[in-house]
Amino acid sequence: MSGDKPRIGIDLGGTKIEGVALGGSGNILARRRIATPRDDYPGTIAVLHDLVRALEAEIGTSATVGVGMPGAISPASGLVKNANSTWLNGKSFHLDLEARIGRPIRFANDADCLALSEASDGAAAGAPTVFGAILGTGVGGGIVVNGRLLAGPNAIAGEWGHSPLPWPREDERPGPACYCGKQGCIETFLSGPGLAADHLHHGGARQNAEDIAAQAEAGDPKAQATLARYADRLARSLATVINLIDPHVIVLGGGVGQIDGLYREVPRLWASYVFSDQVATRLAKPIHGASSGVRGAAWLWPLS
Repeated sequence: MSGDKPRIGIDLGGTKIEGVALGGSGNILARRRIATPRDDYPGTIAVLHDLVRALEAEIGTSATVGVGMPGAISPASGLVKNANSTWLNGKSFHLDLEARIGRPIRFANDADCLALSEASDGAAAGAPTVFGAILGTGVGGGIVVNGRLLAGPNAIAGEWGHSPLPWPREDERPGPACYCGKQGCIETFLSGPGLAADHLHHGGARQNAEDIAAQAEAGDPKAQATLARYADRLARSLATVINLIDPHVIVLGGGVGQIDGLYREVPRLWASYVFSDQVATRLAKPIHGASSGVRGAAWLWPLS
């Protein structure tokens, strides 16, 4: 593969799908976004095929294809597991999509793609150890060590979202029900829907995370209280990540990761939870913003 061969990355989200074609230097050649056909597996395969074809038509050549997806391909069964886009679970997604598009495709968890993107040419470029945390429709994580994704035998490296919320308060027990079948998972508190549900539970209006953050910035006390609870829960949860792998940089992705106040509050709060006399870990906003995941999917095919 030549070093300047275009690479297509696809970020398969719960509500939208983004595709991007990158040139050899990481420059964007083409970009498209479409709605995710929720609960429709054949429809998902079809729109991904059409998206690749449209991007290639726009750039005028074929390209490698990498896909960032929720969940993972099980090494045991070859089927999707752990996806909060539950219509993918139990399906031979990688084989079906490769057959439809007609070429090899590389797949990784969407949080792995975030971590790889920001470790390659983003906010954590050059850092020895990077943890990428997705805070969106779901909560996931990816780990990059010396520029390479960490992949374990169970394909779940970095899956912090389905650990229990650390040091729970009395009013946080047993926690909301999670689609995985358990209660009180970090995802149920720190996902965008989890933030919105907590705001509603404490007397706020039915709003999404972006609107809650905007109202908090404007001085709304209920929204500010919601974000204060959220920041403390995020600090507790990331403290366990620091205790376990001690990353040099943690990058927050997903829609909730765009809330600026978290980068100020969470490092201040996590100091009391991390098992250390100081915390040198840096919390960073992704340089590539909402496009980090899709760029990381493209980077699954490295330059030769």
